[in-house]
Amino acid sequence: MRQSVLLVGLGAIGMGYDLAHAGASRVYTHARAFSTHAAFGPVVGVDHDAGRRRAFEAGYGGPSYETLSDALGEHRPDVIVIATPTATHGEILEDALAHSTPKAILCEKPLAYELGVAEAMLAACEESGVALYVNYMRRSDSGVNAVEQMLANGEILAPVKGVVWYSKGLVHNGSHFVDLMRLWLGPVERTTLIRAGRRLSPQDYEPDFVMEHARGCVTFLAAAEECFSHCTVELLACNGRLRYEQGGERVEWQTVTDDDEFVGYRVLTHEAQVLPADMSRYQYHVATQLALALAGKSANLCSGREGLETLRDIHRVVKLLRGTG
Repeated sequence: MRQSVLLVGLGAIGMGYDLAHAGASRVYTHARAFSTHAAFGPVVGVDHDAGRRRAFEAGYGGPSYETLSDALGEHRPDVIVIATPTATHGEILEDALAHSTPKAILCEKPLAYELGVAEAMLAACEESGVALYVNYMRRSDSGVNAVEQMLANGEILAPVKGVVWYSKGLVHNGSHFVDLMRLWLGPVERTTLIRAGRRLSPQDYEPDFVMEHARGCVTFLAAAEECFSHCTVELLACNGRLRYEQGGERVEWQTVTDDDEFVGYRVLTHEAQVLPADMSRYQYHVATQLALALAGKSANLCSGREGLETLRDIHRVVKLLRGTG
C-alpha cells in the first residue's frame, strides 16, 4: 500500500532544485522523490507562496494549500515532510501533531537552531508514537554506506586522521559533515576551536575546528561559498586513503603498496577503487530508506535522536566561539 505524503514547504529542497531538470535523472527534492517513488503517493503540498503552489500542482498533479491547518483539514497523511526554514521547524511539528498522527515526520536539517526546541520536537514525537527522522540525506547514499561497512569490517583501519572542507556555514552545510563523521567514526569525544572565522548570520558561522572521535580525529576547515562551493572529505588510515569528493559525487579508496623505485618505502596505489555513489538521486534514496523504515525494516536514515546529537555537537563548537565552552 502506498504511503500518503504531506510536504510542508515548496522552496529549494522542497521542490525548487529539480525545476531546472526534466525527467527523473536528477532527484534533489522531496516533491520529485515522493511523487516518483512507487512506495508513496499521493503528495500534497503546503506553501504560503501562490506561485510555488501553482508550480507544484502543474508539475506533480497533487493539491496544495496555503496553510498546514487547511491541508490537515482535508487530508490525513502517513508521512509529513517539514521543508521550511529552520526557525519554523518546531512550530510546524507542534501544529502537525496537534491535528494529526502520521506514521513518520521527516524534518530538514538541522532540527532547530536551539537545543531546547529540538529536544521538545523529539519528545513530542516519542510521546505521540511518531517516528522522527532528520534529512541528512548522505546517510542514504550507497557510497556513504560502503565506507561505513569498510570501517566496520576493518577494510579501512582505524584510527584515521582526516580533513573536512565545508562551505556555506557550519549550521547550513557543515552540519552534514558533522553528522557524516559521527556515522563513520562514532560519537564526538572532544572538540577544539582553531579559528573563529566569520559570522555569516545570527545563527551561522564559519569556524575551523577539530573533532575527536573514537575511531579518529578530523579537522574541519571553512571555505568561502561566495568563491565556490566546496564540500570534501579526506581520511588517512595506515592502510590507505579515502577521498569523498564534490559533496559525495565521487568516493575513492586507495590502498597502500611497496614503492617500485625506493626500497623500504610504502606509497598509495596509482589506481583508486571507486565506490558506488549516486548523489544525483540522493532524495530518492532517502524515500527508499523511509519506505523500508515504515515497513519495519532496517534503514539508513538519521533518526531524530541522532539528529539531536549532531545538533549538540554543533552547539559545542558555537559555545567555544562565544567563549563559554
